[in-house]
Amino acid sequence: YASDQGLLNTPAKRWWTLAALALALIAPFYLTRDLTLLVSMAMVFAISGIGLNLLTGYAGQISLGHPFFMALGAYTAAVVSGTPGSTVWGLELDLALALPLAALVPAIVGLLVAPLAVRVRGLYLAVLTLGLLMLGEQLFKQWASLTGGSGVGRRPAESVLFGNDLSVRYAVGPLILDRSIMLYLICLVLLIGLGLMARNLARSRTGRSFAAVRDRDIAAEIMGVNLLRTKTLAFVLSSAYAGLAGALMSMLIGRIVPEQWNIFLSIQLLAVIVIGGVATVTGSIIGAAFVVLLPRLLEWLAPYLPFISGGGKSGLISIFQLETLLFGALIIFFLTVEPRGLFGLWHRLRVYFKTWPFSY
Repeated sequence: YASDQGLLNTPAKRWWTLAALALALIAPFYLTRDLTLLVSMAMVFAISGIGLNLLTGYAGQISLGHPFFMALGAYTAAVVSGTPGSTVWGLELDLALALPLAALVPAIVGLLVAPLAVRVRGLYLAVLTLGLLMLGEQLFKQWASLTGGSGVGRRPAESVLFGNDLSVRYAVGPLILDRSIMLYLICLVLLIGLGLMARNLARSRTGRSFAAVRDRDIAAEIMGVNLLRTKTLAFVLSSAYAGLAGALMSMLIGRIVPEQWNIFLSIQLLAVIVIGGVATVTGSIIGAAFVVLLPRLLEWLAPYLPFISGGGKSGLISIFQLETLLFGALIIFFLTVEPRGLFGLWHRLRVYFKTWPFSY
């Protein structure tokens, strides 16, 4: 059983993992600056998607309020490590303190919200978390000393880690490290660490409790699973992941406005776990890459697609409309045909070639 439950239990998995890590480490030195930031954003979405998957995929608690906790993490980091202005707070501390607090503060808020959320489930829980998102959006618009106010916003946390200014270019042998590459590496390290933590949690007794509550909470309680503690832990962990992702996202964007933490971002995060794969860490990474990189791919293909408008030519729909249609169609497809998303398709393909020419 220990071998079967191992993270990298086959030589193929170990070699593919090493190859992916090597590719991820050398990629920013060959990509353009905008592509480096785009891949970094995909890793941030993956971190947030893993947190949402812990809550929705593993524990079965549907949430539409994930952007609220991302905003809490972004503003916590901005206050702790940001520059004070005439209207906004800022303590100018190091990122080494700001990033842990960006996860801790949303986790504490998640701990306070969890007793309300665990009393309902299904559609009622989704509406409750949607109400939390709407309440938070109005709160952030009015709390100008924290957020800068509606339509104005504020600067994110300053890029200073362990006393080193990441906005300065560093030379490490033949390699040149600028701000975009440094943020990329920070996102990569955090994604690997948090992904391993989530994967190990899913294999533990706590992860099995999550799955039992997701499949049938009444039966899980009869078997001795503490529903309040299990659901609360799922909310706390998910909120911590979201807060850290929000802090990183704000640093990549360069400006935080209250309007960006909205229902559309919540739909994007749900698309990450549905398209990538529910209850799988790898699926969260695949789904995040798909959701973030799809618009850029459509921009590249737009000149060759006659029905897309833009770039001086007329067409039936715009790139944004096509992106929305694809998201909706893919969500419907994976919910009805392949509930495990792109990861499920990859798993089927791998099993097919592994067992070929046999059909079982």
